[in-house]
Amino acid sequence: MSNWKSYQLLMPKTILYGPGCLKSVGGKSKILGKKALIVTDSIMVRVGYVDKLKEILKEQDLDNVIFDKVNFEPTTTLIDEGVALFKKENCDFLVAIGGGSSIDAAKAIGAMATNQGNIKDYMGIDKILNPSPPIVVIATTSGTGSEVTKFTIISDEENNVKMLIGSACIVPTIAVNDPLLTISVPQKITAATGIDALCHAIEAFISKKGQPYTDVLALSAVRRISKYLRKAWADGDDLESRSEMMLASMEAGIAFSNASVTIIHGMSRPIGANFHIPHGISNAVLLSSCMEFAMMGAAEKFLELAEAMGENITGMSTMAGAKIAVDAMDKLCRDINIPSILGLGVDKERFLSLVSKMADDALDSGSPANTPRKATKEEIIEIYKKAL
Repeated sequence: MSNWKSYQLLMPKTILYGPGCLKSVGGKSKILGKKALIVTDSIMVRVGYVDKLKEILKEQDLDNVIFDKVNFEPTTTLIDEGVALFKKENCDFLVAIGGGSSIDAAKAIGAMATNQGNIKDYMGIDKILNPSPPIVVIATTSGTGSEVTKFTIISDEENNVKMLIGSACIVPTIAVNDPLLTISVPQKITAATGIDALCHAIEAFISKKGQPYTDVLALSAVRRISKYLRKAWADGDDLESRSEMMLASMEAGIAFSNASVTIIHGMSRPIGANFHIPHGISNAVLLSSCMEFAMMGAAEKFLELAEAMGENITGMSTMAGAKIAVDAMDKLCRDINIPSILGLGVDKERFLSLVSKMADDALDSGSPANTPRKATKEEIIEIYKKAL
């Protein structure tokens, strides 16, 4: 009897990728509406990307209004502002241009444009019932994968919690991955977002919710990142490396959107919420410690990861090969100067005073439950301490 089950795979209706694909956005967006709320940050305005986007939309007679306040990870208050502007200006679709924060904000604004209450009411999975207006997402970093996922992360300022919200209703309509937009990304952001993409790929691959197709995408992303992240970090003008990293980020995004994430993301969100550390880097500082813990529950999968990362595991036992995979993750992080938690300037005493609450928040998020090795609160606390 077959062991196969039935699966669902969610992704945008249209995905544009490759150098120069931004130019196609206007024509593809014309069928979505007449007026766009452009959700972005001040950096995208300053470097000229927003003006370039406006010209592309104007060529197709598409009107727009700019919401450029996403200069930090989005909060409930920011989302309320964006929704008010969307409605006041009678917009009928959204265009996000920027990194993960702008994309997450656009998804949340879209959700609240068509659903009642406050974004806090929708924390969790599949609580959003009404589809968002069409969302076009133009990614300018290679890491979050948010342009192809059903997830958004919004900070609840009152409770110091980063809310994971997931729904098929907020999957972008069009995803745009033009690596020419990543050439200007600074080295530190290239490192953080690149390891974020690696976390997405690895977690999707080992997740209990994984499926055959997500495994294929996840391993492909691991191969690309292992081969090209160091090059993209060392030389940001290397278009081949930038293109490969953007493709890897997209693959990893589709993989984790459908297979979910595990202990890394569960533990990283409380760090970000309490210490205001960007999502990508809070994942990166936990990668090695979390995966060293998880490998005991999925040694065979870690053996495959070692091979995908280009490691020679010929003749090794399963456990020895699994350990090689974790060592390779750690080495990649060190090669591109990913710091420890304390290396981020986090106060040790305050961190230790919060580990119990952070462990509770991590478990409450549900993500650690997808890990192939079950983690107790005490074990999560020890992983936090080890990552210091």
